[in-house]
Amino acid sequence: MPIYEYECLSCKHKFEILQSITAKPENECPKCGKKLKKLVSGVAGFIFKGSGFYATDYKKAGKSTNTPAASPCPKANAGCAGCPAQK
Repeated sequence: MPIYEYECLSCKHKFEILQSITAKPENECPKCGKKLKKLVSGVAGFIFKGSGFYATDYKKAGKSTNTPAASPCPKANAGCAGCPAQK
């Protein structure tokens, strides 16, 4: 459920309330009983805290997914056709 922020037009009392999206907006100040206005809130709907939210938290220690496998022959990348012992 979202949190809505209201301000009283008379006494300037500000407060937040947890309401269903389908609930009718508040219209009476809890302090003085006068008219309220709904404020546009800049608060995020949810907050990421703790571990588990980054790619580094999912990887296993010691393994890398983007490192190519080591070639058994050091000349394989230099255009070598292969060692006679491997054929």
